[in-house]
Amino acid sequence: MPAQPTRGRAADAQTGEAQSVATHASVTALQQPGARQDADVRPGTADAAMAVGTTVDHLTETYRAHYRSLLGLAALLLDDTASCEDVVQEAFIRVHSARNRVREPEKTLAYLRQTVVNLSRSALRRRILGLKLLSKPMPDMASAEEGAYEQLERDQLIKAMRGLQRRQREVLVLRYFADMTEAQVAEVLGLSIGSVKAYGSRGIAALRVAMEAPA
Repeated sequence: MPAQPTRGRAADAQTGEAQSVATHASVTALQQPGARQDADVRPGTADAAMAVGTTVDHLTETYRAHYRSLLGLAALLLDDTASCEDVVQEAFIRVHSARNRVREPEKTLAYLRQTVVNLSRSALRRRILGLKLLSKPMPDMASAEEGAYEQLERDQLIKAMRGLQRRQREVLVLRYFADMTEAQVAEVLGLSIGSVKAYGSRGIAALRVAMEAPA
């Protein structure tokens, strides 16, 4: 069998990483209180009527296929690799546990993205609260991704994004990096569509100034 190109090996390594994380997260999810395997649902029962949502296989495949992009989404809101990985894995567990609520399987990725955003925001709130209680200065949000995130960290756009106000950054991340519509962004962030447009416009204006400023 011919040797794989280096690029192919790198892709296989990333796929293997996502598969390993998905397997671990799936096992963890099934160990959560109240977790139920699809095999336990018998046809014709009330449980079967409730088990209409996305399947474990579909959720797992979606998670594996978009693992890197979910990490990238978390990285735009958080400031260290370990936290990003924890958030993405926790998002899988949360959606896995509530998968019967995902009535349309094609929306599985949207549920994962929304959960990643919500968990990232919660992590930031806890971190900021802890820093205030300890009377410590805020950490430098401009450096933290390692290894796979080195290229992302060097990107001038990403650095400029971190200088935006929180709401502006969240709107731009979801609108242009997660490819959400204005209505979807409004739903995720609990804002009106008008507010989403306003934060987006101000964020883009601030980005333009930051990108034009000398390094």
